[in-house]
Amino acid sequence: METKNIMIVGVGGQGTLLTSRVLGGVILDSGYDVKLSEVHGMAQRGGSVTTFVRYGKKVYEPIVEAGFADILIAFERLEALRYSHYLKSDGIMIVNDARIDPMPVVIGKEEYPDGIYDKLSEKYKLIVVDALNEAKKLGNVRVFNIIVLGALSGFMDLDIDIWKEVIRKTVPQKTIDINLEAFEVGRSLSKESIYD
Repeated sequence: METKNIMIVGVGGQGTLLTSRVLGGVILDSGYDVKLSEVHGMAQRGGSVTTFVRYGKKVYEPIVEAGFADILIAFERLEALRYSHYLKSDGIMIVNDARIDPMPVVIGKEEYPDGIYDKLSEKYKLIVVDALNEAKKLGNVRVFNIIVLGALSGFMDLDIDIWKEVIRKTVPQKTIDINLEAFEVGRSLSKESIYD
C-alpha cells in the first residue's frame, strides 16, 4: 500500500489534536504504520492549527508537502481555502460549515471572502458538513469534530468497529456515548453532503 496523507486544519480550541489522536489510533489499530506531525501555527484559541497524519506499510516522515494530501479536513471555511493547495487534484476535502473570523477581519483590516465553496468545488471533491449544528442537536457542541470524523470514515476503508473502539478509548469516559452517537451522525452525512 502506498502512503496516504491526511491534513487536518482548524482554529485553536476546535479539537484538532483530539481529532488527530483518534484518527492516528484508528489507523494504528488497523495495522498500519502512522506518523502524526506536531501542531503548526498558533494553538491558542483563535490561531490557525494544522496537523498531518500519514499512514501506510512504513512511514518515515510525518510532514505532508503541498499538493500531496489525499484528504484535507477543515474545521472552518477559510482554513479550507487557506490550505487547499496541500490537496491533490483528485483529493477529497471535508469541511465543517463554520465561519470564525480571523483577527484581521475582526479588527476591520480585511474582509471575510465570499464564495469559498464555489472556488473550492471547482478544483476538488468537496464535502460540506454542518457538524456544529448537528452537535447542537445532540446537546454538546464539543462533539462536532467527531461528527466530521464520522463523515471522513465514509471515505476510508477502515473497520467501523475499530473507529468506535478508539473513540471509546480516547474521549473522556463520561462523553463516550454522545461521541459514538456523533460518529454515527457524521457517517450518515458523509455521502449526502457533496457540494455541487
